[in-house]
Amino acid sequence: MPEAKFFYRDPKAPQPNRPILLGVMALIERDGALLLERRSDCGRWGLIGGAVEVNESLDKALRREVLEETGLIVKEHELFCVFSDPSKIVQYPDGNVVRIVSFAFDVKVAGFGPLRHGEESTDLRFFDREELSHLDIVETGRPILDLYLCGPPPKPMMLE
Repeated sequence: MPEAKFFYRDPKAPQPNRPILLGVMALIERDGALLLERRSDCGRWGLIGGAVEVNESLDKALRREVLEETGLIVKEHELFCVFSDPSKIVQYPDGNVVRIVSFAFDVKVAGFGPLRHGEESTDLRFFDREELSHLDIVETGRPILDLYLCGPPPKPMMLE
């Protein structure tokens, strides 16, 4: 089965063949550990999130993605960073190649009941900071994760 491929600052990345895609990513912590999903399209770990639909606000997309991918309900959120580097490319198995602009949010949830992964993932797990730096994360999420590991920025950042 073909896998999704992720590129960041890679000169071998394919050229996008679709319009720019807006995405939301959720940084959800419990007891100092960060929740990640094992993606079903490549078997690697990634941040919780996904695409913003045409008829959605960022808020609505974030709430929908968190619920679909974890079963958790967003109680509150705050912008962590905007990641707009044009080299952030995803090549999907269906042949679509997109550049993604991501809005990452610190997310507080209503409670941690049983987690349930959605169709786009095979597992959900909390990782402590030591584990995160050595984990096989998709390339498009690594810069946001690296910023997270450095500690919260003084105010929301715009990353190139």
